[in-house]
Amino acid sequence: MFKAIVSAETLTSTLDSISVLVDECKIHLEEEGLEIRAVDPANVGMVDLSLDAAAFESYEADGGLIGVDLSRLEDIAGMAESGQLIQFELDEETRKLHIQIDGLEYTLALIDPDSIRQEPDIPDLDLPAEVVLEGKDLNRSVKAADMVSDHIALGVDESEEFFYVNAEGDTDDVHLELTRDDLIDLQVGPARSLFSLDYLKDMNKAIPADTEVTLALGEEFPIKMFFGYGDGNGQVTYMLAPRIQSD
Repeated sequence: MFKAIVSAETLTSTLDSISVLVDECKIHLEEEGLEIRAVDPANVGMVDLSLDAAAFESYEADGGLIGVDLSRLEDIAGMAESGQLIQFELDEETRKLHIQIDGLEYTLALIDPDSIRQEPDIPDLDLPAEVVLEGKDLNRSVKAADMVSDHIALGVDESEEFFYVNAEGDTDDVHLELTRDDLIDLQVGPARSLFSLDYLKDMNKAIPADTEVTLALGEEFPIKMFFGYGDGNGQVTYMLAPRIQSD
């Protein structure tokens, strides 16, 4: 069983957070809310998302599992205007999702969950450095690096206590420093890793400019980025594997 009513904005934010990495996913319809976990085909980027029942206007579920084509669901969500509500009801016999938006009715054929890529195990990493900043500052860092390179180095200077971004191109370089005064919070520890900018750009697209983003970092370790949405009822965690540099 699954019946729910949710705002177009909350649904769009949820779908955008997942579709930057994968085209289809499994959605766990738990009693307490939705849970989605996915990894991109190259096993470089992972996403772990939860959306509590409190984020919905109404929500009923009993622990089912469905598979969805994200682009098709995004197209449907795009039919809703700002402020409109989207209503869902799962037909368990036909395995189709009935969707209503202000008189518009759409029936979405679901994907067999067994045909979708296996969900990843998110490793429990104890990363020594933590940076909390606004989404707009992360966006600025990614844009600056993108001007010169396809890789980005993120790290923390332990002695001077600042977060830094480095990008080295064939001819030009970018260096950005954010001190404690520029950041919401900073936990200093040994941290410097190089990442693919393409993945970070994709993840950055889903992060609102006005939200708090937490970056957990280590030395040549994956980065964990997490932020809330849906008035605090949703949580997204991204994990991105580093590019290991040879000496």
